[in-house]
Order: sequence, then structure tokens, then C-alpha cells
Amino acid sequence: MADPRGFLKYRERELPANRPVAVRLRDFRDVHEHRDQASPFLKEQASRCMDCGIPFCHQGCPLGNIIPEWNDLVREGQWADAIDRLHATNNFPEFTGRVCPAPCEDACVLGINQPPVTIKNFEAEIIDEAYRRGLVTPQVPQRFTGKTVAIIGSGPAGLAAAQQLSRIGHTVAVYERDDAIGGLLRYGIPDFKLEKELIDRRIEQMRAEGTVFRTGVEVGRDISWNDLRDRYDAVVIATGATVPRELALPGRELAGVHYAMEYLVRSNRETSGRVVTDPINAAGKHVIVIGGGDTGSDCIGTALRQGAASVTNLAIGRELPHVRPDSEPWPTTPRLYEVSTSHEEGGERKFLASTVAYVGDENGHVRHLRVSKTQYLDDGRRVPTPGTEEDLPADLVLIAMGFTGPETSTMEGSLDLPVTTRKSFARNDGFATQVPGVFVAGDAGRGQSLIVWAIAEGRAAAASVDVYLRGRTELPAPVSASSVALRA
Repeated sequence: MADPRGFLKYRERELPANRPVAVRLRDFRDVHEHRDQASPFLKEQASRCMDCGIPFCHQGCPLGNIIPEWNDLVREGQWADAIDRLHATNNFPEFTGRVCPAPCEDACVLGINQPPVTIKNFEAEIIDEAYRRGLVTPQVPQRFTGKTVAIIGSGPAGLAAAQQLSRIGHTVAVYERDDAIGGLLRYGIPDFKLEKELIDRRIEQMRAEGTVFRTGVEVGRDISWNDLRDRYDAVVIATGATVPRELALPGRELAGVHYAMEYLVRSNRETSGRVVTDPINAAGKHVIVIGGGDTGSDCIGTALRQGAASVTNLAIGRELPHVRPDSEPWPTTPRLYEVSTSHEEGGERKFLASTVAYVGDENGHVRHLRVSKTQYLDDGRRVPTPGTEEDLPADLVLIAMGFTGPETSTMEGSLDLPVTTRKSFARNDGFATQVPGVFVAGDAGRGQSLIVWAIAEGRAAAASVDVYLRGRTELPAPVSASSVALRA
């Protein structure tokens, strides 16, 4: 069991140090320092876990990670057992340990009156140490079922479903329209948050387990949906929610106004050494990022590394509290002011900023962004306040306001799946659509959400597919399609 007095002896929450800002802005490498596993730091921090009688962190994590167990195994230095416990519920802790917002930490019981346990960091430490020790090996199925499954999309939901189904003995092919596997993990998230070697080493494991990857193939264009259904016994759609939310205001047609993903994908492709014929570069430009979420933060860090003259981040709402408010007591997930590593690196943040118009020059290029102070109406709507307009310098405007749902254009006329009011593909609690043998997992079905929900849905959808193919399953199903997300 855990050290019963650990949380009393080590009251301070401590994370590994980040590289100095001046140093890390010179490259796109991981912002974190890498700590020696022999350091007492990890043991001390792991000792803060209380091994609660009712571990709310289990409920906070959609995957149901057995967090107290692997926390104590870290404390004891039992890395082989720790990675076994972690992999029992999470296929890809190297991803969640770096880019998940950690709802498990919001649920940590220690958070009642102390900073919570550094659960997310332990995920990353366990998997990294497991790779160093050669503890991550292919799990090749003992027998094959003779059934075939196509996974459309190679993001976290698609990869989780593929790995589960391959390990149970089905023949699985993953289709990805881009030139490399990973979905938004590959080209949507900058290397300073998720280095791509982490994806590559996991793909090598999956290939050794029998999963086949087909890149550069867009289903609905390069191969029809009908042909795909004829070729495979089951199909899992895990294409994500990639349609960006628009901000259609006067001047939207101006050059220099882009969706955030247009910018990030091209930058990340350049970072990976790919040739980009139409790059978007922030060097020497006044950059404005509209939207205060993770995607906006990634744009800030990228623009600063490219040498932007200035970076301004606009949020339409009020600045959130810096500490948990009384109105959001534990174990609720508090809405707090967040400072990402990109925010630490520079730029200015403006709150209560409502965009009114994009203002351009005679050549049709954006030069200013017109904003007003936001006012809250009695019905909760947020609108610009007349008479408060100001023009902010802007040579590059990035719209990072989230996503509205999956792309559907390639399905028209062949696989017309109904969509919900959230513009996601409709499915039942078992992730099955109205089309026999076709399932939906991840953001394509639940709407824009967290990476941990994508992995959980991929695992659960795999169990449903297995039942459809064999009439039974030994695969775990951590969530149902109707599960309510803890954080949108």
C-alpha cells in the first residue's frame, strides 16, 4: 500500500523543470527537461498519493486508469509492474502523459486542501522508463479469427481501436489520408508538446503486432465506401472532428486570415522535414490568435519560435479565476485561468475581446483586427459593446475557436450516415451506426473532446466490433457512446 503519511511529508506539488524559455524558443524540441529516474524526486511525489478508499481519480479518468496502484509502484521503483498496470487501461500513455489536460488530477482527493498528485507526469515517466528498459514489446495474437476490420483515421481513437482488435486476432488495416500515421497527433500538435518519435515507436510496435497501415488513401475518393464495406467485415470511422468553427465577419476573405489548423499543419510538416509549397510563416509579423484553448496556445508557441514581431491572444470571455472558486468545490472540475508553456514564452493575452472585423490594405491583405469590449447580456449572450472599438495591428490572424464536427462530403451518395444536433455521426451506445458493420469512435461521434476520451472510445468501440464479429469479447469497454464528458 502507499506511504500512509506521504502526503503529509511532501506537501508541495513538484513537476520536472522546463528548459529555459530563451533556449527552447530556438527549436521545436520538447519543452521539458528530462530527469534521472534515480532522483528521489519521483519517489517523493509518488508518495503524495493517499491510495484513497474511494479513488475519485478513477472516475475522473475516462479510461479508468488504476492510478493509485501505479503511483505506488513508481514509489517502490517497480517499473515493470507499473507499466503493466498503466497499459492495462491505456494503450498510449506517452500521448496522454503529454497532451491530456488531466481530468484525473481535478478529481484527486488530495485536491481538497492541497495541490493534487502529479498523475499526468507519472504516466509520461512510466512509459518513458519502460521504453528505456525494453519493457514495451509487441503483443502478437496467439490465433487469428479470419475476420477483417478497416479503421478510417489514424488519430488516438483509430489507433486504440486498431491495437485492441489486432491483439484479439482480427486482421486490421488503418487508412489515413495524409502521408504519415497519427492524425492530429502527427501534424496538429507541435513537436514542443509531442515529439513525433513517440508516435513512430508506437507504430513500429503495432506493425509488429500485425496492424497494416495505408497512408495517402482518402476513403470516399481513392476508394469508395461501398468497396470498403465489401472488402472488410467491419468498418470503424475514427476521422475526428476536423471541421473548424468559422468566424465570418467583414473582411474574412482577406489574405493572412487562416484557421489555426491551416497554420499548424503546415508548420509541423516543415518541422518534420516535409516540403510545404504554400507555407504560412509568422516571422516578423504581428500575429493575433483568436481563441484561448489548447489549439490557440499551440499557435502562440509556434509563432514565437518562428520569430513573430508580436503575438496577441484574444479571448471573448472574462479572465478566469486563478484559484478554485467556492462555487466550484472539489470534486467538480473547476474552470481556472490556465498558463501553458507557450503562454510562459511571451505574447499578450486580452480578455473580454470581441472581434468585430478584419481590416485590410489596398492589396487585400489583413493589417488590423477590429475588436470591441465584450458585454454579457441578461440571457447569457456575449456581444460587442458599441463605441469601444479599437484596431490591433495584425499581419496574420489565426482562428482557433474549436471544431464543429467531422467532414461528411466524401460519404454523400454512398454512406449517408445521419448526424446529431452536435453535427457528429449518430451511433448507439455500442458505437454502431444504422449501417450494419459500421461503427464510429472518438470525436467523429462525440464531437470535439479530449485525447483521453478518444482512446477510451477507441477501446470500447473495439469491444463492440469484436462482439459483432464473434458474438463475444474479452476486450474491456471502459465507456459507452452516451457517456457524458467531464470537460468539453
